[in-house]
Amino acid sequence: MSRIVITRWKGQLLTVLFSDRQEPLEIGIEEENSILGNIYIGRVNRIVKNLNSAFVDYAPAVSGYYSLADNQRPLLADGSSRPLKGGDEIIVQVARDAVKTKDPVLSSNLTFPGRYAVLTAGKNQIGFSMKITDKEWKESVRPRLEEITGGQAGIIVRTNAYGREEELFAEAETLFHTCCSVMEKARSRSCFSLLSRADAGYIKMIQSCPEGTLSEVITDDRQTYEELEAFFRTHEQELCRLRFYEDPMISLSSLYSLEAVMDRACQKRVWLKSGGYLVIEYTEAMTVIDVNTGKYSGHKNQEDTIRMTNDEAAAEIIRQLRLRNLSGIIMVDFIDMKEQQDRDALMNRLRELVRQDPVKTQVVDMTRLNLVEITRKKEKKPLWEQIAGAGAGGAAVKNSDVKHF
Repeated sequence: MSRIVITRWKGQLLTVLFSDRQEPLEIGIEEENSILGNIYIGRVNRIVKNLNSAFVDYAPAVSGYYSLADNQRPLLADGSSRPLKGGDEIIVQVARDAVKTKDPVLSSNLTFPGRYAVLTAGKNQIGFSMKITDKEWKESVRPRLEEITGGQAGIIVRTNAYGREEELFAEAETLFHTCCSVMEKARSRSCFSLLSRADAGYIKMIQSCPEGTLSEVITDDRQTYEELEAFFRTHEQELCRLRFYEDPMISLSSLYSLEAVMDRACQKRVWLKSGGYLVIEYTEAMTVIDVNTGKYSGHKNQEDTIRMTNDEAAAEIIRQLRLRNLSGIIMVDFIDMKEQQDRDALMNRLRELVRQDPVKTQVVDMTRLNLVEITRKKEKKPLWEQIAGAGAGGAAVKNSDVKHF
């Protein structure tokens, strides 16, 4: 059973998800200035036809990038429906935070996440997590979900919902009412108004945990504890899973060795139990990971050693992607294997492992040079950038490890 630990780290709120083996699986730093997930009334600043995009101000003189191709049904604040033009006021959600010199990405495909479902405004389809393979169950719940939204919104059913129809339907109704409330509020609010503030990162982490896998949420921050207590009560969660930590002898950070966790999560080299290691490099275009046999000195022959190291590396790579929140294109240089069946087994192993990641991750292919291509959806900043943005980078990120930080 996994556990979530929430505490203050260098002045910032730090959330760490630990596995049942006490391995850190996911890390989040609450950024006070993050607007990811917030919903605003924006104003179309200008439309760039050759890019099939627009720039929309969501605050005075502060703009975001808006793709016309990805947003074919813009949500005008007055409720009308027509092609966009300069000066229009539209409802937008921040789909991606600003990264370096790039503006935030804005979208009219609003999302309202819950534990069992995500409601979408702008896309009206009923979809299901790829991990739900029971076709009969999906078809049995689809009519009720369509009835709840009346064709005015879409719903993505999360893995947690499987076998929990009543909870799914109740949450879908709540999310739909929330969506309608935001739309109605937009009609009477002025431009640049904040219509809805996104949930805190630790709430999202709780919601993404598979049903029945989270044993405890523990925090030593009183305000966070009170907010979580209200969240659990509102969502009918069992309060026995929430604990306030107040041992004066040892801090929560020390108890879970969070300094060491943060340090290891930013190092360039990651050691494997077999003695092999990974080298993780970040470039402007992609993340590159190299697999090496390293110190392995077992009695197996070379081919067995390579197979074992690659298999162990595969599991660690998928954990590191989630832990460091790496996204976009990831290229992995595994140790070359002569046999095609060994390469096929490795690819199947990777595809099985990525199914455990709550963020959409795809193992694309193995190139002719035996490089494995992986893509991971961009949802929030990578960990190293969260640390740098929090002003704590110097303590946790060693320049000797990752020079371009």
